[in-house]
Amino acid sequence: MKRHVLLFSFVFSAHGQPSIFGKWTTVDDDTGEIKSIVEIIERDGEIYGRIVAILTESNPDVVCDQCAEDDERHNQRIMDMEIIQNLKKSGSEYGDGTILDREDGKVYRCKLWVEDGQLKVRRYWGPFYRTQTWRKST
Repeated sequence: MKRHVLLFSFVFSAHGQPSIFGKWTTVDDDTGEIKSIVEIIERDGEIYGRIVAILTESNPDVVCDQCAEDDERHNQRIMDMEIIQNLKKSGSEYGDGTILDREDGKVYRCKLWVEDGQLKVRRYWGPFYRTQTWRKST
């Protein structure tokens, strides 16, 4: 058992931060309300994230009626929806992909990185950006 604890400590300290992969709890920046859980995975060398739990809706079949009509996610269930797509690793960050904001239905350029054990999710609209902090889900 001690060997496993030591190995985990070494791996964590060698990398400095936990992995981007796994489940993350999304938090509304304005209200602090916990909104959903997003699972980050790698597929074909790119990073994707899908909603695996919706914590603010009583109806699990809620759809993305705000998504643009030409987006394949328009009027699709938000549960299990892929909201992060096509990110590529660049150093300690992942970028050059997109994120869907299910509240306004818009797709933004996106970048992700881990800082102080939390996932930083930055979306871009032209030269402007907004960064959210997601917490590791248990």
